[in-house]
Amino acid sequence: MKDMPIVALMYDFDRTLSPRDMEEYAFIPGLGMSAAEFWSRCNETAIRYEMDGILAYMLMMLQLSEGKQLVTRGTLNAVGKHVELFPGVDSWFSRVNAYAKAKGLQAEHYSISSGIKEIIEGTSIADQFKKIYAASFCYNDNGVPFWPATAVNYTSKTQFIYRINKGVLDINEDKLLNEHMAEEDKRVPFSHMIYIGDGITDVPCMKLTKENGGHSIGIYHKDAEVAKRLLQYDRVDCIVPADYREGSEIERTVFQLIDEMAKKIEE
Repeated sequence: MKDMPIVALMYDFDRTLSPRDMEEYAFIPGLGMSAAEFWSRCNETAIRYEMDGILAYMLMMLQLSEGKQLVTRGTLNAVGKHVELFPGVDSWFSRVNAYAKAKGLQAEHYSISSGIKEIIEGTSIADQFKKIYAASFCYNDNGVPFWPATAVNYTSKTQFIYRINKGVLDINEDKLLNEHMAEEDKRVPFSHMIYIGDGITDVPCMKLTKENGGHSIGIYHKDAEVAKRLLQYDRVDCIVPADYREGSEIERTVFQLIDEMAKKIEE
């Protein structure tokens, strides 16, 4: 039996699938700080040392936790259990999978986030992703982080779209990723990609996906001003509220895109 064509749905996480930054649900409160205080310290550190912003906040997570809370792979996974999701997200993936299958397509879901991978792995939806690309730590034998393993900022996010495109999903495999590959050999063509994000940090991924024949969707929660600018400057095909429930606008939009993909395959 021939494998079904794949449609790849790629998501930012914070403020796209969840209302707030994932660190704000349990990790930052454990420091005895407000979210504003924590992010201010991160920004100050980035400026002082001319650091990448993602590396700065990862450093602050470890330094500010000293004497206040234990940080291990396990405790970060536990933080993920506190992360809230937008309405309908818990059942979203199974609905998309079923609809795509009915149209002769196989849906795959990927998280491409500047948040912490170990926190995402602790959320209720972690097993819905084929791959989670996010910032992560190196751990010693006791599960204690001692160095960043991966830092994912708004521009480095784009490499993961190329990985999905070529089917080179292993983050350590760079040679094959950078080698020429004929279009017909690529696992997921750009035309079968949908990128879903909420803001300015998603622009490189939105632009890359859209300019190569894929689709980008802007998500907004309460305030739609940023999303409207994304639409105004042609970064996204459309903007929708952060409501993933059955019959929602994003469901209708994604299902329509799947219909269009299926129709083109039949032609």
